[in-house]
Amino acid sequence: MKLQGEQCFLRALEPHDVEHLFQWENQTEHWLVSGTKAPFSKHQLQQYLKNTRDIYADRQLRLMICTDAQPLGCIDLFDFEPEHRRAGIGILIGEDEERGKGIAKCALNLLIEYSFEILSLHQLYANVPANNTPSHKLFQGLGFEHVGTRKDWLLDGKKWRDEWMYQLIDRK
Repeated sequence: MKLQGEQCFLRALEPHDVEHLFQWENQTEHWLVSGTKAPFSKHQLQQYLKNTRDIYADRQLRLMICTDAQPLGCIDLFDFEPEHRRAGIGILIGEDEERGKGIAKCALNLLIEYSFEILSLHQLYANVPANNTPSHKLFQGLGFEHVGTRKDWLLDGKKWRDEWMYQLIDRK
């Protein structure tokens, strides 16, 4: 299976990706959904890349979303549970000017196919802040079902936000 779509492709992380990860991971507006409370150093990110093995050992997988070899963001599988054949999905288009062009949809389609066809997962899930309309459209547009709402789940500064839970079950 090739992780290549019409608008993007997914690839493994490379050592030179540290610069992009450093930029994206340290943008405080992303911290709410990632659970981050402090910036990452380049050294920490280099160690992360150096110590990444495989999804079965790490219980997570991060791939770069690229067009013409230019990284535009990341897509992750996390909380990988091989026994229950499920994982969570996180996605970030790190370059603002690339959002809204269908690249996230391309990347998510590729990861769904990889998850069900190669990893033999039964289900994927995503947690999305209630006010993130573009992400709701993305997940719903690819068949994810809104299965619940966590009330006052995320503290955004001084304001509590709900989080919507989405689930996609492989019906094959």
